[in-house]
Amino acid sequence: MHKRKLGRNGPEVSALGLGCMGMSISYGTPNDQESIATIHRAIELGINLVVTSDAYGAGVNESLVGQAIADRRSRVLVGTKFGNVGQGGGVPEGLSPGHPDYAVMACDASLKRLRVDVIDFYGLHRVDPKVPIEDTVGGMKRLVEQGKVRYIVLSEAGPQTIRRAHAVHPISAVETEYSLWSRDVEGDILPTCRELGIGFTPYSPLGRGFLTATIKTVDALIPKDRRREHPRFDPANIAQNVKLLEPLEEIASRHGCKPAQVALAWLLGRGDDIVPIPGTKRREFLEQNAAAADLSL
Repeated sequence: MHKRKLGRNGPEVSALGLGCMGMSISYGTPNDQESIATIHRAIELGINLVVTSDAYGAGVNESLVGQAIADRRSRVLVGTKFGNVGQGGGVPEGLSPGHPDYAVMACDASLKRLRVDVIDFYGLHRVDPKVPIEDTVGGMKRLVEQGKVRYIVLSEAGPQTIRRAHAVHPISAVETEYSLWSRDVEGDILPTCRELGIGFTPYSPLGRGFLTATIKTVDALIPKDRRREHPRFDPANIAQNVKLLEPLEEIASRHGCKPAQVALAWLLGRGDDIVPIPGTKRREFLEQNAAAADLSL
């Protein structure tokens, strides 16, 4: 697996990371055994960036990742996040998700669930409008100084917020949705990151599975799949959206590969500062994704 430097001040990481959310929530029934095997296979393939959050099942996904990397810690850079309490968990009375004191509490809890002494990439999952970003990142900076965290990440932050945060402590990466299907970040977020020397880790680089070209009707999703709540997958919308897959499938056919691999190779080709983190809980799809790193369009 090729390596890329994640941000001007960050470490070298594999060109593709592994997002772990779907192993525990949102996309069907969890299968912990296969998920752990998938994480192990990712490490074997040279993928060294594994990303989770305390919001994914109120810590359940972190515990799963911790179990998987327990005897492989030296080969993995683990990233987790805090501050998105809408998906599970809660904040003590008198605090809010971006409060510096809560950052400390959340970090300590994540360290225990992940079974690690230090978190490589610690991210603010959602910016708290009630707390100045300088205060939140100031708290995260103290975690770095205490040796609990190595690098700081922001998720879903606007350009001015990124600038203000970066002035307090170097931000290694920004994690936001980016794919052939979602290109909003090209307007001002990605240029801001590049100006400041911040890496970019696109989540949902396969359009929440749409760019695999295997979800052409809502019936392809099981009843409890969270994507049924997304407007993009509404029956009327998906009927129009599938037309977007035709050129993707044509390019994949010419290259003898999968549409998902074309989508990932396109993202990788947008710049060496981009490290997509496609999520999967199956070894079969992990191996397909990993092969995209060698695909030249």
